[in-house]
This record gives sequence, structure tokens and C-alpha cells, in this order.
Amino acid sequence: MADGQKIAITQVRSTSGRPGVHRRTLRALGFTKNQQTRIHTENAAIRGMLEQVKHLVEVRPVEE
Repeated sequence: MADGQKIAITQVRSTSGRPGVHRRTLRALGFTKNQQTRIHTENAAIRGMLEQVKHLVEVRPVEE
């Protein structure tokens, strides 16, 4: 994936029992409930957040 490309991020696992930093990262990505999908433009900041919570989310490119 390249910078500037749109990506769809879906939360697939619950934050129950997870460290606070994981909960705050998902909140910063815009998630409020499990199974939600958010669209973001890929950049270094988003990639860093996704690396931190990669076990809780699923990422796929958006077809434009």
C-alpha cells in the first residue's frame, strides 16, 4: 500500500481485557464499537497505529 491510498479498517476483535494504549489507539482511529469499518487515507501515522493494534483490526484497500 502506498501513501495517500484509501484503506478500509474494520475492528474484528473486542477491546475487552486489552491494555489502555490499544483502546486509545482504536478510539483515535474512530472506532466506538466492535465490527465497525472506518475509511482512512494511508500515511505514516495511520500505519503506526495499525501496527500497534494489528491483532484487533482487518485492513483492506478501498476500490475507487
